[in-house]
Amino acid sequence: MKAEIISVGTELILGNILNTNTYYLSKRLWEIGIEVLYHTSIKDEPKFLEEALNIALGRADLLIFTGGLGPTSDDMTKEVICKTLGIDMELNKEAEKDIKDYFYSLNRPMSGNNIKQAYLPKGAQYLINEIGTAPGVYIENSGKKIIMLPGPPKEMKLMFNKYVIPLIKQDYIIKVQTINTIGIGESSLETILMDLTSSKNPTIATYPKEGQVDIKLVAKGYDEDKVDCLLKEMKERISGRISEYIYSYKDEKIEEVIVNKLKRKKLKIAICESCTGGLITSKLTKIPGVSEVLERGIVTYSNKSKVEEVNVNKTTLDKYGAVSEEVALEMAQGILEKAGVDIAVSTTGIAGPTGGSNKKPIGLVYIGIATRNSSYAIKSIFKGDRESIQNRAALKAFDELRKIL
Repeated sequence: MKAEIISVGTELILGNILNTNTYYLSKRLWEIGIEVLYHTSIKDEPKFLEEALNIALGRADLLIFTGGLGPTSDDMTKEVICKTLGIDMELNKEAEKDIKDYFYSLNRPMSGNNIKQAYLPKGAQYLINEIGTAPGVYIENSGKKIIMLPGPPKEMKLMFNKYVIPLIKQDYIIKVQTINTIGIGESSLETILMDLTSSKNPTIATYPKEGQVDIKLVAKGYDEDKVDCLLKEMKERISGRISEYIYSYKDEKIEEVIVNKLKRKKLKIAICESCTGGLITSKLTKIPGVSEVLERGIVTYSNKSKVEEVNVNKTTLDKYGAVSEEVALEMAQGILEKAGVDIAVSTTGIAGPTGGSNKKPIGLVYIGIATRNSSYAIKSIFKGDRESIQNRAALKAFDELRKIL
């Protein structure tokens, strides 16, 4: 079954809100064996909605609309679809009662325009909204399945999972395997995996992110064991070529991997940051349970703070400058000793957009790593704006930690 997701709402087109519904629906549809071929977003205008409907009817078997089911005059999804398909609308008594009960439960009066939401296409299946007022709709018309869901994500997700999936689930299986990589660019990956990318089942695609590349394997079939076997075989072939760059097969963030490795090894970590300004520590503290392994994180932005907080030698600063291998090393060693941890990481660099020179250009970053047995610092030069350089430096620090752990 081929699907198209049509998001209705001027606020989406203007960029006022992020369209998380499309992201969620696409992922869930793939999980139940339905291919999503198109995403469409349109303004709250009848002519655009009618055009989108007619186009989708010509290229998809399943049409899922989100939004435009509210009580106001600009909520017209049901009305336009019914007019285009030549279907009358009628008051659905069950929907009317549910809407009234919803307001009664909140001890609020129901506005007169809310009754508009209880009018559904004649012959359609009513999809109950358990946490809102906009009913969902399921229609079968000329061999096409048309579903209308409310726009608010919580309402949409609950309705889709509870009421829609049983109506559209099929025997065809689609499974996705994600391979997370770091430290290698997309073009290099493509060169290494060139002969494998022609595979039709599973298909292989690369998705670059800042400082990372995800590889997505998609396998299809009617036999789940065969689909799993296809994914396993391809995963092993890819892993045999690029194992040193793979940090996860679970579609997770690298900082999650770091925290889990630290937990398994029962190690404590401390971070001393200059150019990244606490970004590494911030990423770690977003992970539940990180307190088991993170002892402290400090920002030593000035030279004075580097001396006072982590005992960087003033002579080292004067001789080599704050952005140097020597200072990065002393920062890591200093926080290691001060915090009494097993491993420490430091960053110092020039994030820009000013402050660079011929000898020390913008994007130059040194990362220090210290353990009880050894210490070293690495030099990197990152491209991009200030935020990008900071993000890439943080990822590089995590990658170095991954290698050690």
